[in-house]
Amino acid sequence: MSIDTSPFTLALKQLADRDVRIAGTWALNDMAADIRHDVTDRMKVVFDRPTRWTLNAFEVVRAKPMTLEAEVRQRGGSASRHYLRVEEEGGPRPQTGFEMLLSRSLAYEGVIQSIIPGDNARLDAYGNWSQGEKNRVLSDLRAQRDATANSTAASRRRHRRRARYFVPRRGLSAGIYKREANGNIGIVAVISTKVPVYQQRLGFYENAGQLFAARMSDHLTRTLGRMMQKRFG
Repeated sequence: MSIDTSPFTLALKQLADRDVRIAGTWALNDMAADIRHDVTDRMKVVFDRPTRWTLNAFEVVRAKPMTLEAEVRQRGGSASRHYLRVEEEGGPRPQTGFEMLLSRSLAYEGVIQSIIPGDNARLDAYGNWSQGEKNRVLSDLRAQRDATANSTAASRRRHRRRARYFVPRRGLSAGIYKREANGNIGIVAVISTKVPVYQQRLGFYENAGQLFAARMSDHLTRTLGRMMQKRFG
């Protein structure tokens, strides 16, 4: 008695090449999704009230059978922002865009390396300095990228009761101050000559490596079993 094993032989050949690559692609994509979820969960622990922008900073570039390579990376918009890199690696923090604008545009005799929100700063729901107030500061100090957005004498006359922001030349410590319409003055930010230095906090690479070692073999076993079931089940 003879048995035609050609369908089985063909199936094994496919499983040894194309199907194994497909199963590997499934496993890699599942692994990348695990790593992305892990870093998002970790940010909720190591950061104080992270913004949605921060929590959505990473994306998965899915693997393909021909490349067998998945990638977890920062999204295009957030990749240009340095704060996650500093939180990952530790070390000195580069100037923010806000700090660079004031360094270049403000008529201030001292060195501006960093600007730290003060007691009178308006904070948003995430504990960060309100972007609205920062824009007001840039406008009053005539440091907006778009010069037409800067405060003018005419606009100040139209809004007489609005608080004004200024940097004193003398008499007060280096900082950005707010003068209310009633004359009260409070500091909203401290101007510092020191470079902020961060400790390593995020641990993306370390945790991704540990997660890969712990789960990749299970993912591959599952996807190969799924492919076997598809071919022979």
